[in-house]
Amino acid sequence: MSTDDFEQSLSHSASDVADFDSGKKSPLSKLQSLLHSNPSLVPLIVLIASVLIFGLLLGEKFFKPFTLTLILQQVAIVGIVGAAQSLVILTAGIDLSVGAIMVLSSVVMGQFTFRYGLPAELAIMCGFAVGGICGFINGWLVAFMRLPPFIVTLGMWQIVLASNFLYSANETIRSSDIEATAPILKFFGGNIKMGGAVFTYGVIAMVILILVLAYVLNQTAWGRHVYAVGDDPEAAELAGVRTKHVLLSVYVLAGLICSLAGWALIGRIGSVSPTAGQFANIESITAVVIGGISLFGGRGSIMGMLFGALIVGVFSLGLRLVGTDPQWTYLLIGVLIISAVAIDQWIRKVAT
Repeated sequence: MSTDDFEQSLSHSASDVADFDSGKKSPLSKLQSLLHSNPSLVPLIVLIASVLIFGLLLGEKFFKPFTLTLILQQVAIVGIVGAAQSLVILTAGIDLSVGAIMVLSSVVMGQFTFRYGLPAELAIMCGFAVGGICGFINGWLVAFMRLPPFIVTLGMWQIVLASNFLYSANETIRSSDIEATAPILKFFGGNIKMGGAVFTYGVIAMVILILVLAYVLNQTAWGRHVYAVGDDPEAAELAGVRTKHVLLSVYVLAGLICSLAGWALIGRIGSVSPTAGQFANIESITAVVIGGISLFGGRGSIMGMLFGALIVGVFSLGLRLVGTDPQWTYLLIGVLIISAVAIDQWIRKVAT
């Protein structure tokens, strides 16, 4: 072979290698792309790992049907409120008032029944109206007045919290009174038993709600608009999306979902208490973040939020059964939150 032929062959080989290198992806890049297209995959893996770890530590005791369904019962309220929070965060906002709206709705349902003598069914509708109105005010201020969601919902949280205590006079309506006069208020506390498993109506409502929202977000134009507004509102508006109306509808729906959570809360605790659900705001944000929904909006799955809530439930019950100090639960959940945000930032690099 001549020198010219050898150099030409070498040139072709180098070109082929360069083409091959430019076309292939490293395993890490493939993983990054996979997680970017399936944001609920990380919380699902963490959930399965958590269940297996506590199963190995506790054995049969942890895998009993009653224990596993108890986790569902404990996260039912957080899951419903987390669904409302997920919708808002998908639009790149945040709602600090979800817990307060939930409690005020439950108080209205109880007080309208016992103070004013309204039929319980009508009182429940009034509770939903209160939640919808609070959501409408939040949405109008964010969408049309262009105020920051954090500030708007922080103010709404304080207003609703104060209104709740002023209106109820810090009075708790007892379980026995509800049972005797308006048992429908405790509807979501009822349960269905299947062998050793116990499914409350609150758990069933949470699962149905999340499945319906998952379908709406993935299969309808409104759902695609919610993601578009969260990803890039300016581009969405140029594409013909009525961003203000989408934002308003998201906050109103979130308020109505919080009212559903308020009704479920009465069934869960068996009474109407103005001091219940004090940590619902933080717990819902925790479930959303651990569930892989990006705080920057436009990416995530409401199923991931459910996985995030279940992870917290598994850790809380598992560590309690192991007999550790409850503070370890908060420590580990804090680590999970920071890790989830770090992973989200890493995954988002795929799009940049």
